[in-house]
Amino acid sequence: MERRAGQSAWPALWHDRRMETGARGQASTAAERLAELTRQSRSTVALTGAGVSVPSGIPDFRTPETGLWANVDPMEVAHIDVFERDPARFWSYYRPRFHSLGEKRPNAAHEALAEMERRGLIEGVITQNIDRLHRAAGSENVVEVHGSIETSTCRECGASYGTDEVGALFDGDGIAICSGCGGPVKPDVVLFGEMLPAGAMARAQQLAEGAELMLCIGSSLAVHPVASLPAVTLERGGRLALVTKGPTPYDGEAEMKLAGEVDAELSALLAALA
Repeated sequence: MERRAGQSAWPALWHDRRMETGARGQASTAAERLAELTRQSRSTVALTGAGVSVPSGIPDFRTPETGLWANVDPMEVAHIDVFERDPARFWSYYRPRFHSLGEKRPNAAHEALAEMERRGLIEGVITQNIDRLHRAAGSENVVEVHGSIETSTCRECGASYGTDEVGALFDGDGIAICSGCGGPVKPDVVLFGEMLPAGAMARAQQLAEGAELMLCIGSSLAVHPVASLPAVTLERGGRLALVTKGPTPYDGEAEMKLAGEVDAELSALLAALA
């Protein structure tokens, strides 16, 4: 069925918005309705943020008191200028984070998305997360727009090191140094002050343009340019469904919003799709 930009290909039945999910019966109904939206979509894409990994024990960024940036200024520890000017300070923050992330495991939300991909129900996952947990859960078409801790690269010779190899590169000052040329080694993640990888953003844009349904999961959708991807889907006549706590700029445009714990919500969705 051909669609014009902004024209929905969905039945009018699905135009009521933002269901509350406080009671168990309501939550079940919401999951069933989201399952029906997913079944009817010919191309569904998931867009995930830090909230999808919270059940794995990884804090999000901005929650007061518990978020990663609650007690530290990211511009002082996670900016490319800090890496270049004071790599010891940069690594004093990132080294323990690397160790912590390496111990984390996928939760039911990651596993549900991987299973949906295996069933052909979603085209892929666009993620802002660097923790590798979507891949660990079995998702194959993953676009990591902020990079990944999977590898680190020497800025001088281009040598690449896996996460399990980086620990052996630190010198007496706590700086990761290339074992080949002695150059500085940087994790392959996007720091503040850096551009997002052009290839990853192009793939994300392509997925967003082709999506009849975008599932936005565990994200406040406040950080650009990734936050503009739902608008791309809407402009092409697609729809949004939100699975996240807290407000987003798209609450008024989404077909529905599930605001419970992401692992529980996606487990319920997967069960409804059975």
